[in-house]
Amino acid sequence: MANEKIIAKKQEEVTKLAAKIKDAKLVILADYRGITVQDVTALRAEFRKSESEYSVVKNNIIKRALAECKIEGLDDVLEGPTAILIDQNDYLAPAKTLYNYIKKNDFYKIKGAILEGKVISVEEIIELAKLPSKEELLSKLAGSLLGTISKLAVGLDQVRAKKEEAEA
Repeated sequence: MANEKIIAKKQEEVTKLAAKIKDAKLVILADYRGITVQDVTALRAEFRKSESEYSVVKNNIIKRALAECKIEGLDDVLEGPTAILIDQNDYLAPAKTLYNYIKKNDFYKIKGAILEGKVISVEEIIELAKLPSKEELLSKLAGSLLGTISKLAVGLDQVRAKKEEAEA
């Protein structure tokens, strides 16, 4: 029979993971087979920049945490080694980071994802990762507004010049 201390410790792990999943904007499950220690270290450093948490968790603990959160639809992907990426604040930055890593490393695979409590497909997470960041969108908006304002200024200057000609 299993030791009660071990069972209590595992239940505590499940509870902590379930709390993180409930509060997360984004959770990604990935198959990390073939990844080197250097790659994991570099990947974790990238995720820390966006305040994301990347760890390897046993599938059974993930299944129980998902059940505790009442999230269904990921049991079939929880086979083999599983890494879990959790971000409480943002969904775009960690998705982009992981997508860029996957483009360079064919062996690393996304198994499934949860976006704000809703299970999404691998294709949807990849589409999300391809979206431009908030900073990119703001710079595009600023550029287009600046272009429009400069055109308006040129047009107003030409109107002023014509009025001055007509008065002279």
